[in-house]
Amino acid sequence: MKFTDGYWQTLPGVEILRPRDVESVVDGGDHLLVYASTVPLRHRGDTLNRPMITIRVDAPAEGVIGVRIEHFRGVRDRGPHFALASTGAAAEVHLPEGGPATLTSGGLTARVATDGPWRLELVRADGSVLTESTDRGTAVISTPDGPFVREQHSLGIGEHLYGLGERFGPLVKNGQSIDVWNADGGTASEQAYKNVPFHLSDRGYGVFVDHPERVSYEIATEVASRTQFSVAGQHLQYYVIDGPDPKDVLRRYTALTGRPAAVPTWSYGLWLSTSFTTDYDEATVTSFIEGMAERDLPLSVFHFDCFWMRQFHWSDFVWDPVTFPDPEGMLARLHERDLKVCVWINPYIAQRSHLFAEGAEKGYLVTTPSGDVWQWDMWQAGMGLVDFTNPDAWAWYQDKLRVLLRQGVDAFKTDFGERIPTDVLWHDGSDPQRMHNYYAQLYNQCVFELLEDERGAGDAVVFARSATAGGQQFPVHWGGDCESTFTAMAESLRGGLSLAASGFGFWSHDIGGFEGTPDPAVFKRWVAFGLLSSHSRLHGSSSYRVPWAFDDEAVHVTRRFTHLKHRLMPYLARAGQFASSDGVPVMRPMMLDFPGDRSVVAADTQYLLGGDLLVAPVLHESTAEYYVPAGTWTQVLTGQTVTGPRWVREEHAFDSVPLLARPGSVIAFGSRTDRPDYAYADGVELHVFEPADGSELIVEVPTPDGAGCAAEFTVRRSGDLIEATLTRGSSPAWALVHRGVRCEADGARASIDLSAEIDPGSTR
Repeated sequence: MKFTDGYWQTLPGVEILRPRDVESVVDGGDHLLVYASTVPLRHRGDTLNRPMITIRVDAPAEGVIGVRIEHFRGVRDRGPHFALASTGAAAEVHLPEGGPATLTSGGLTARVATDGPWRLELVRADGSVLTESTDRGTAVISTPDGPFVREQHSLGIGEHLYGLGERFGPLVKNGQSIDVWNADGGTASEQAYKNVPFHLSDRGYGVFVDHPERVSYEIATEVASRTQFSVAGQHLQYYVIDGPDPKDVLRRYTALTGRPAAVPTWSYGLWLSTSFTTDYDEATVTSFIEGMAERDLPLSVFHFDCFWMRQFHWSDFVWDPVTFPDPEGMLARLHERDLKVCVWINPYIAQRSHLFAEGAEKGYLVTTPSGDVWQWDMWQAGMGLVDFTNPDAWAWYQDKLRVLLRQGVDAFKTDFGERIPTDVLWHDGSDPQRMHNYYAQLYNQCVFELLEDERGAGDAVVFARSATAGGQQFPVHWGGDCESTFTAMAESLRGGLSLAASGFGFWSHDIGGFEGTPDPAVFKRWVAFGLLSSHSRLHGSSSYRVPWAFDDEAVHVTRRFTHLKHRLMPYLARAGQFASSDGVPVMRPMMLDFPGDRSVVAADTQYLLGGDLLVAPVLHESTAEYYVPAGTWTQVLTGQTVTGPRWVREEHAFDSVPLLARPGSVIAFGSRTDRPDYAYADGVELHVFEPADGSELIVEVPTPDGAGCAAEFTVRRSGDLIEATLTRGSSPAWALVHRGVRCEADGARASIDLSAEIDPGSTR
């Protein structure tokens, strides 16, 4: 939201009050309190009839500085609030005479002016200033639409910002005006399903604005050298989060807002959907599943989209008796095929549903100020909205879903949750503006906690569309309704990378696109992209996504990349463990790992899958363009090497994609291609890529459930000898692989002598 007309003038009806003169700074023991007048204090008369701005500086966790800017304190706080895990880290406060006051937490210091105009500098231990706030940026503002509080932080020359949730435009947010406000707008506009008031700088710091309501950003727009964020009301609370590495920022940020839960390893496999408005019954579903099996296309999850329920009844959680007369028997039959089952749900209750009357009578649906049930006809006729602020409604909703779980359902696609009205009353008195975004958090938490209760921690997974800050705790999230084009494929990728830069560890998208029917080229390219994502789902709107609906080559491509993903599962499951333990996403933008490389700044058509695999989806029929950072990278599918730093343009057949292993990495390949959950250590191959002399790397191979470590290996290179040693756990059979040479382990050890004349592809 802009408040000024250019640099010098305010917009009509806008009055901006700034902290012009620091009257005093108070040492609060573990915080600083700054009192600043909005005019220069020349004499006592200047203290009369003048607003004051109060600013509190504290430290909720190590390496995190909190700043609260307030005008009036008497406004009732109605909530809701983001659940933050403050560690109560000890802050060092110094208030010397004649100098700036400081508050230090870890390696980050807030340096505050004690006289003259307000100034806050965020400083590292080496003295470098990350960003600063001045009296021209901090402000309380009156507008025709009510009061606002604004903050501006300086942007360094060449500094770039990322994040703010799922955004489908350019990955770099500089030059963009963004409102953090959940909306059901597809993937081709400025609207987004997952809005997160957190931005990440490639200088190694982040800023989290602790407001669930609309947060408006002007990033190098209202003032070209500053990033601005503002909220309606009388106060603004934000946190500056130190790195110094961008990945370290995400570690601290997710420690504050919540780490992603561990996902079951079966969820990494291929999901197949009925699609949305297509015709289907059990016979259709069975034909799809048998068709996949006949073509050696391993399937892990079958998903039933909306019409598993009767039309006009969504959501009543009752199987359509015409198309699915024996749901328990059908689910048992699917389980006999070793499949998991996911069904579509949303938090809306159609008027025709028997649950509408029940929810309305019990007070479980959101109401208008007059006490009526809030209703509208968008999506479902006369639908109401479950009030998750009511504990009884929460338990009621879970009990309805529990019936499905006990029938045999394994997971839920938690669709929608963005179209949340603001002219309503909530059971707990929450502010409707703050509940608009926060509703997604309550909705997904309710469902996820039920799955954990019924299936156990580590075996719960949702397929969620809406989210806000903290939503990463309830994986997995998918990118929403995209078109079936190469352009939409790129939009989806940008959305996923932006979400990853906002702390979300697991992500998926509709392979082939949702709206329309992709041509075979788009489908085949999207298959490679989808199966080299953390989670992979074939889903569409009005047409099926079974590969043979496109052409025979689509079947081959799907088989190739499904098999490849299953072989990569020891590596992917370990990356998933890391996402849950450290908050570093499985899929992530290049800038997270190469913050000093200027060529990765806007590289939004490629990503890292885990820390050691570079993936560049082919966004055209045949041509791929991607950037290779410094070092000698290896094409995993061909064994060819590419030395960077440089941009590469090359042709790829449909069964190929740029998939490069990082120099010095060791990728654990599993022995099975038919499923994602198996004993990864049994028959594991340690593929070593261009190790430096003297290097040593620890490789952990997870247990089949992804929860622990089945085997640990130490891989060293000394001169011409590459040696791997099993140092923990057990592996019945394993091998070391380098440049196509495979050495079977002799007990706990395997080695390859680089000086020996060995034909590539040989086995020893």
